[in-house]
Amino acid sequence: MRFPVVSFTLAAVIILSAHSCTRTGPSVTVPERMTADSTVITGTSQDTTITETAAKKESNLLFGIPVDSYNIVTGKIKRNQFISTILSAHGVSWNDIEALFRNNRETFDPRRIRSGSPYSVFLTKDTLSKPDYFLYQHDPRITYVFSFKDTLAIYRYDAEIKQRLRYSSGTITTSLWEAAMDNNLNPNLSAELSEIYAWTIDFFGLQRGDRFKVIYEEEFIGEESVGIRRIHAALFEHAGNEIYAIPFINDSTMSFFDTTGASLRKAFLKAPLRYSRISSRFSGARMHPVLKIVRPHHGVDYAAPIGTPVVAIGDGRVTSTAYENGSGRIVRIKHNSVYSTAYMHLSRFGPGITRGVYVRQGQVIGYVGSSGLSSGPHLDFRFYRNGYAVDPLKVEAPPVNPVAPESMAEFSKVARGYIDLLATISYQ
Repeated sequence: MRFPVVSFTLAAVIILSAHSCTRTGPSVTVPERMTADSTVITGTSQDTTITETAAKKESNLLFGIPVDSYNIVTGKIKRNQFISTILSAHGVSWNDIEALFRNNRETFDPRRIRSGSPYSVFLTKDTLSKPDYFLYQHDPRITYVFSFKDTLAIYRYDAEIKQRLRYSSGTITTSLWEAAMDNNLNPNLSAELSEIYAWTIDFFGLQRGDRFKVIYEEEFIGEESVGIRRIHAALFEHAGNEIYAIPFINDSTMSFFDTTGASLRKAFLKAPLRYSRISSRFSGARMHPVLKIVRPHHGVDYAAPIGTPVVAIGDGRVTSTAYENGSGRIVRIKHNSVYSTAYMHLSRFGPGITRGVYVRQGQVIGYVGSSGLSSGPHLDFRFYRNGYAVDPLKVEAPPVNPVAPESMAEFSKVARGYIDLLATISYQ
């Protein structure tokens, strides 16, 4: 069962336009279409009064719950806190809690709640002050409604998400993130641009006066931005160079290219060594072979003989060559402002591999060993995206092929269209 789409905010019901187009430069007025549930008030003054009364009554409903009929206690999920303990503290019996979760396991998994997520308890206004409803907002998109009034049930509510096409720009003073914030842009936009330009711009080396324009789709719930759905095209002016990002499907994959048809990305090698086998995979909980305790393993282990050459999977700068306790001898490489890698348990470092040197894809940076906490010779390879470990085996190597010659005419038309659109955006 799904409830009608309404806002999680207790203040009012927000009616969205069906579609809008926003520019953060010169303002553009776009007519709004009425949503399907909009009401037109017409007729005599008596009809108007009745309609307005009904509208006011409707505005006091939240997920069909008459808000004014309850005392509402709000809070946020604390770290290591359980919904069951919150419900029990407000008088729900453990038998009812157990039955509620057991009978609604396909709708809601209590083990997946998030700390910091808001909740509301709807308590009756009589002397019993018992809970009739409990609302848990998992994220801005999903809310769960627990009902104790007539039957024990949990309902999932999916908020209505609207997409808006936006034309935005910004000028760098300190960082891309601060430029986005200064122009009231969703901070995720800076991450998306960093991803697109990761191989062509060093975002830690941006200069004051660098600037960007971007056309993208942003997702909203009510008037709250909840994410960037898709970037259509962008222009980044860095150190006096104009770098366009034009989307185009090449080799059955959509990627971004500059105006010459060259890809903005480079590929990684599939693995940092040859003639090996995977002995342990990326895992959130693995029994450590030496410590004999369960803990995350944020890498992939390649079993190989001692002395097997280990190579850099991509161009980059070595940021560390050291002996790091359980990691043993390790080489860390920063490939760009988004991606970095680490190569652990080495027996020795490669020729000339020291901190600060620039290495090329395929260059030997070390040799397989068993240094640190290791049960045998292997390479523990780790891959990081924006500082967070990701599964190396699930990283999709970006395409590096330029636009195919037979597609250049079509690409040129697409590029010209986006270039003309970007030219209409004023810098902020």
